[in-house]
Amino acid sequence: MTELQKPPEDDRNVRWQWPPIHPEAYVYLAISSAAAIFFLWFDWDIIAWPLIGLTIWIASFFRDPTRVTPSGDGLIIAPADGLVTLIRDVAPPPEMAGPDALGNDVVCRVSIFMSVFDVHINRAPMGGTIKDVIYISGKFVNADLDKASEDNERQHILMETRDGQRIGFTQIAGLVARRIVPFVKPGDMVVAGQRIGLIRFGSRVDVYLPVGTAPQIALGQKTIAGETIIAEIGDDRRAFGVTQ
Repeated sequence: MTELQKPPEDDRNVRWQWPPIHPEAYVYLAISSAAAIFFLWFDWDIIAWPLIGLTIWIASFFRDPTRVTPSGDGLIIAPADGLVTLIRDVAPPPEMAGPDALGNDVVCRVSIFMSVFDVHINRAPMGGTIKDVIYISGKFVNADLDKASEDNERQHILMETRDGQRIGFTQIAGLVARRIVPFVKPGDMVVAGQRIGLIRFGSRVDVYLPVGTAPQIALGQKTIAGETIIAEIGDDRRAFGVTQ
């Protein structure tokens, strides 16, 4: 009888670690910490302590934790940490419509709202090539509203997998957010879960699922960028959740 082979054991000791801070934070941390030290030096505690709190919050906002991305053919991974606030069947945005992009058929849009307490590093939902990055100036209304997809400052990213499947997602600025920072450009090749950009200070990311693909997450669910599976290409069975 052939003895069953056991998978090799991973002898690494996985421990919790303080997440690193993204370099985008350095300027803000330098300003707030210098101001806090200045007012502490002159015993103006009423100003110094709020500045210390602000410095801690900035460090938390720009934290960049390590993520473990699931691997598998056709998996679409959440590009953002946050709350699933909207799931709609919509036409693709005009900037990502047409035969060379997402097509013209109705697709499912999943909207993930990031509060100022969420991690704001955005990640690629699949592996592939960045086909286009389209920036559109606009308003700064509440990113939790449906109309933010059409009215707010935003940046569309269109990508294509090795088998020719296209997927689009949009970084949307909100009430507090005032800058969308891209890490990628057209022609770049990325892997699923790779860091592709961030939005300063609270906003939203929309994901446009391919035709025939239904979301495997529910309204009100929390997602983790680079880890939560939100859909599988070709699976049209929509998942529903129970609030409890």
